[in-house]
Amino acid sequence: MTRDAFLVGLVTLIVTIDPVGLIPVFLSLTRGASHAERRSIALRAAIVTFAILSFFVLAGSWLLRWLEVSLAAFRISGGLLLFWISFEMVFEKRAQREQQTADVALGKDRIRDVAAVPLAIPLMAGPGAITAVILLASRSDASALAFVSLLALIAMVTLVCYLVFLAAARLSTLLGATGNHVLSRMLGVVLSALAVQFVIDGLRTVFSAPVVPAG
Repeated sequence: MTRDAFLVGLVTLIVTIDPVGLIPVFLSLTRGASHAERRSIALRAAIVTFAILSFFVLAGSWLLRWLEVSLAAFRISGGLLLFWISFEMVFEKRAQREQQTADVALGKDRIRDVAAVPLAIPLMAGPGAITAVILLASRSDASALAFVSLLALIAMVTLVCYLVFLAAARLSTLLGATGNHVLSRMLGVVLSALAVQFVIDGLRTVFSAPVVPAG
């Protein structure tokens, strides 16, 4: 994986997961917990997220072949999904949806380990992040070094999430509601551009494919 590809992957994953945007949800899920308990929840959420995303890096291509879905089709559909997520971020819909997911999970009193559900799944390792890692894996040269680089990238992003959650209370006070909204919208614009690029890559592959004559 080249340096540029690594940076693109890093930005894509951080923007897709949006750890800063998850701060209000994290604080809500851990309301009443001690600092040690919050640290434990943040660590477990990061580990579960890393495990899930790593699985899709290693098995994503196999799943696509098993479903008989071409990479071009997945790039287009994945790009459209990421674009929808960016739309939610820009127009302040994503934070509301994530908070509703957390409230429902806690309200049903079925979730004992909020680190796994709903924090890791589906808020961190959700459809957008899973789609992103499969798309990033499809862009690599399928070498062992490329996969190791992508796994290292995921580890770096989950570490960022862990550190953000540790400082969630201070960051929430520092950014405030306005700062959080502005940052989320800026990241949404960046994600929309990356999503459109994925769609363009898919369309380019489709239209550059040789036409097989009938008969």
